[in-house]
Amino acid sequence: MRITGSITALATPFTAAGEVDLDGWRRLLQLQLDGGTQGVVVAGSTGEAASLYDAEYDLLLRSAVEFIAGRIPVLAGTGLSNTAKTIEQTRRAAALGADAALVVTPPYVRPTQEGLVAHYRAVADDGAIPVVLYNVPGRTGCDMLPDTVAVLAGHARIVGIKEARNDAERMAALLPLRDESFSVLSGDDPTAARAMLAGADGLVSVASNVLPRAFRRLCDLARAGKRADADALDARLHPSCDFMGIESNPIPLKAVLSRMGIGRGLRLPLTMLSPAHAELAERIVADIHQIEQSCRDAIAA
Repeated sequence: MRITGSITALATPFTAAGEVDLDGWRRLLQLQLDGGTQGVVVAGSTGEAASLYDAEYDLLLRSAVEFIAGRIPVLAGTGLSNTAKTIEQTRRAAALGADAALVVTPPYVRPTQEGLVAHYRAVADDGAIPVVLYNVPGRTGCDMLPDTVAVLAGHARIVGIKEARNDAERMAALLPLRDESFSVLSGDDPTAARAMLAGADGLVSVASNVLPRAFRRLCDLARAGKRADADALDARLHPSCDFMGIESNPIPLKAVLSRMGIGRGLRLPLTMLSPAHAELAERIVADIHQIEQSCRDAIAA
């Protein structure tokens, strides 16, 4: 399996009562398919995986697999703080039809680099589905170093990495590991164009939940080496990307989605967007509609 292009880390829509909003979920999935998204992640951190019950995880993943029906890859977030539980969750995702597992470095426990190698080898050796590594030290407290990734990249069941550190030096250290069986993906929307222009295979995006056409076009332009066009589109996307980080993810994203009629809230300890940012949210929604329309027009032309 080769994971490339514009991949969306899906939010999980909830109703006002706090239940999973299946109608909103299907509309979000359709929005991605219509926008040309090339893969989706179910139950990642953007999907509030830590707040989902097992039955909800199963429902979301099963319904996504059924709805997408093989048109694009469905990745499932399966990374937990314990190796045995991560293996169990990855088996669960495989049984529900996921194409691959996105496995974050074990949160909170802060393993050594040696521990990371042992952890990922154990998950991959179990062989349930292909594994994509995920490094996001700002959330986990653990940074998987490029030398560690190099050790793991040769494993037949480890097919890529989502690297969420935003420094160019980190991406430069990972790009030589790319080959036909191992993809390097950006996990940082604001620097994804730079990463792809340097050779990255794509990105796993938060903002593409609401900007699927724009991020697909950004990926196409950057991966084709069309620097001027990619930089111009990237500049238009920066206000939206910056807004997505104004409070903890996915609070700003869900504020935008709710204004688009998809979902109504979050689960504690996450709270709704601060009223101080409400006016900006309205402006961002208007800008998103304009950007998506311009990308639709550009593709049609």
